[in-house]
Amino acid sequence: MNAEPPCLHADDSLLVLDKPAGLLCVPGRGPDKQDCLSARAQARWPDALIVHRLDQPTSGLVLMARGPAMQRALSQAFAERRVHKRYQAVVGGRLSAPGDADAEGWSDITLPIAADWERRPLRVIDGARGQPSHTRWRVLAHDDAADTTRVELEPVTGRTHQLRVHLAALGHPILGDALYADAATQARAPRLLLHACALAFAHPLHGRWYSFDVQPPF
Repeated sequence: MNAEPPCLHADDSLLVLDKPAGLLCVPGRGPDKQDCLSARAQARWPDALIVHRLDQPTSGLVLMARGPAMQRALSQAFAERRVHKRYQAVVGGRLSAPGDADAEGWSDITLPIAADWERRPLRVIDGARGQPSHTRWRVLAHDDAADTTRVELEPVTGRTHQLRVHLAALGHPILGDALYADAATQARAPRLLLHACALAFAHPLHGRWYSFDVQPPF
């Protein structure tokens, strides 16, 4: 039997779960890709429905709806950017905040992202075809001995692979990234060092504010 995902919150309307790295959010193609977060959640909460996704190698907080009406309400909240998400990642090299960072150290990446149709599922920075993409980021810590930087990330838009593509475009790919890092950087970690660590939103039924934090396991 597959392990039930850790649950930080459950009520009659929604769930907040902590997805482990390596687990799909929804079933993939083929019998070997049927184990996923939604299937494990539905084993306990049969009405659980996916609202948003994390990449398979990414760990962290996922919000699920209970029933189609709440799925629509939460999907609208995501579309209107009323759900706040933050991530942590460890990247290769010493990444420093640029001169235009704000007082809290936050900077912006606004490079447009497009699908790389010849190398799917990869995405690329493309000024002509790319969709507007916006990531806020700041440095949390440097590890000079390991030649790495821990960063905090806030995706304003939600493009596929956005955080991974944007950090790689800065020349500092995430450790363990099998898609956007060179072989040496990929080999420096046993998994993608990207974790959805914070999630905050107003409950669609009564408006009460909820905030959840789970520190990365790396």
